[in-house]
Amino acid sequence: MPSVLYDINMLHQRPLKKRLLIVGLTAALLLAPQASSAKEAAVTIKDALGRTVHVPYPVRRIVALNSDVLEIVRTLKAEEYIVGVFSEIVREPEFWGGLAKKPKVGSWRDPDLEAITALAPDVVVAYGRNPGPALEQKANLLGIQVLRLDFYKPNKLEEEVRTLGLLLDRRQEAERFCEWHQRHLKMIQERVTRTSHRPKVYIESYSDYHAAGPGSGGHEMCILAGGSNIADSLSIPFPRITPEWVLDKNPEVIVKAASYGNGFSLKTPAHFNQRRDAILRRPAWHHIPAVISGNVHVMDSAIWTGPRAMIGVGHMVRWFHPAFFSDLNPEALHRTYLETFQGVPYKGIFVSDDFKR
Repeated sequence: MPSVLYDINMLHQRPLKKRLLIVGLTAALLLAPQASSAKEAAVTIKDALGRTVHVPYPVRRIVALNSDVLEIVRTLKAEEYIVGVFSEIVREPEFWGGLAKKPKVGSWRDPDLEAITALAPDVVVAYGRNPGPALEQKANLLGIQVLRLDFYKPNKLEEEVRTLGLLLDRRQEAERFCEWHQRHLKMIQERVTRTSHRPKVYIESYSDYHAAGPGSGGHEMCILAGGSNIADSLSIPFPRITPEWVLDKNPEVIVKAASYGNGFSLKTPAHFNQRRDAILRRPAWHHIPAVISGNVHVMDSAIWTGPRAMIGVGHMVRWFHPAFFSDLNPEALHRTYLETFQGVPYKGIFVSDDFKR
């Protein structure tokens, strides 16, 4: 069985035409006469855990265990290859459209292997660490290929998009997204370097009093937006902290993630404003600079890490460095993303209002 190991990082440094030519020629070699059929071809890639994984090429039947991979599949214009989806998709039927009607295979945390087996997928795509390693142990016994790709860490997003674009034979679509993403991310990074100030930021994950520490997508977003994460010295991605710990750290900005806010269907920011106001009312937090100034914000999970993390970073830089990003319009970036890459109209509310005393 022919296989190829791609160094995605080296590949994307070449000009677009050369990249497409290189990958196209290599893909042709994979399907050369030594493989009696397309099903006998395979590529060898590195997954989110750094492991070498052999994957059938081209992939034509996918079970998507989370919204991030599903969003990237739609970005790559490969929805027809989705045969099964995570059960939580029903919470956002308006955004997902026909994909919400695909067969369900259980929760993203606890998938139903029997339901997956019945769909005969080429691959099941899951996060790097959720579900746990028992997924592979059970899936291997059933002859099911598991592929771990995260799509929620901004620093690895483009590499993983290129990997899936290769597997789905959607390399041009992958490059189109990556170049758009890199262009805007580079602009943000260049402007951030114009100031040495790094405001202290408390990033709170979905659960109250759980910070976003090193190894989390929220931490990466904070750094990209020119913030100093007060949890950067902690040793795990989502540590449970105490209210007193936050008081002692004295953050200048607070950003809270809201799970399943379903921002795409919202017409007002009331849902996010209520969660913001609850933070403002936490006991003794009125002494914190972020609360005193009202620099407290709540962000929908749709733009919190994941494929749309750059939209969230766009909001963050306006909160962290308003003098340098007054002309940046995160809503315009979001509109382009939704209409160009997701094929849906721009609508909804995704962040709380700026607080005014």
